[in-house]
Amino acid sequence: MCFCHSGTGFLSRVHNQNMCSMRGGFVATPSFQPLYAKQALNRVQSPGMPFQWSLNPFRGCTHGCSFCYARAFHTYMGLDADDTFQREIWVKVNAADVLDRQLERLARRHRWNLAALAADIGTIVIGTATDPYQPVEAQTEVTRECLKVLAAYRVPVSITTRSPLILRDLDLLTQMPVRVHISVHTLDKAVWRALEPATPAPDKRLQAVRELTQAGVQTGVFLAPIIPGLTDRRSDIRELLQAVRDSGGQFAVPSVLRLTPDVKAWFFQTLARAFPDVLPYLHRLYAAGAEADSRYVSRILQAVQAELAALGLSERPGRPLAVTPATPGQVLPPDAQPPVGAEPKRRRAAVPRAARSAAWEQLHGAVVRPTARVRGEQLPLPL
Repeated sequence: MCFCHSGTGFLSRVHNQNMCSMRGGFVATPSFQPLYAKQALNRVQSPGMPFQWSLNPFRGCTHGCSFCYARAFHTYMGLDADDTFQREIWVKVNAADVLDRQLERLARRHRWNLAALAADIGTIVIGTATDPYQPVEAQTEVTRECLKVLAAYRVPVSITTRSPLILRDLDLLTQMPVRVHISVHTLDKAVWRALEPATPAPDKRLQAVRELTQAGVQTGVFLAPIIPGLTDRRSDIRELLQAVRDSGGQFAVPSVLRLTPDVKAWFFQTLARAFPDVLPYLHRLYAAGAEADSRYVSRILQAVQAELAALGLSERPGRPLAVTPATPGQVLPPDAQPPVGAEPKRRRAAVPRAARSAAWEQLHGAVVRPTARVRGEQLPLPL
């Protein structure tokens, strides 16, 4: 059953407040379904990726970017990569609780040595297949509850979003080893309106970069995707990178448009309506598959790197994420196994989760592992 038609459901209010104001005329009403996940952290299997774990609080995204590679993930569920991606949204209402249990199991393996845990896990990347700050997050706070858990465990986190809603969570972000990537691929309003029908304006995103940086959060921009024939002019790239620098962005990571078959079909339909003159060029450039011709990619990335150097920006973050446990050495909640050197056969009595949270509050100060999870769990969630 669709939440937005459930009458009393909280996602009905989400629809009324956020979704009816999308630009560009009529937009099909999105439906929101509760998804009870078995795990929150997903191990990344793709070779060459610079991280091992991802976390996505939602499936689907009402931002509806026509070029988004994550559209293809809907096909794994037997759905299409068309506008279904922005109309059928699953909210992982138990994500924070499942995340807590996953990290607790991993922490036990390291005898609650949080530095060792962080070294083992590496950086957890939030937002690889959805935007964790799409409009529905303002009401559900699924992402925020997950951040509370991650802050308590002190694991490094990287967040990718197109939304200034991330500023709501500055109180958590400033207490975490975190890096934020704000995605901005153009300042051209015509391109933005045509290809990203429900995203915040580019200048709003750059303002978020400024505020995050001023708050001490390591923040940069994903210059992604660079779209051949639309956003790849040298002057446009220079203008965007200057805006990133002026906003205090510490780095800018370029990425050229990638089009898997399902995404390509939908994106080309969008271009046929908005920018038909560009289509023949893209057909030639992507004739061999999902990647643009390698000669084009090499040439455009070299141009971006030259502009970055001229502006004093880096293509990569300048410093690693620092892991700073709240107390030196091991951090042991009451029911943890004895530290190294203690009698191995002795087992401590189990302590309720709420009592452990109280112990964590003493250890971690303002950053507390939450006991009350997703607000949506306390509200009517019809199936």
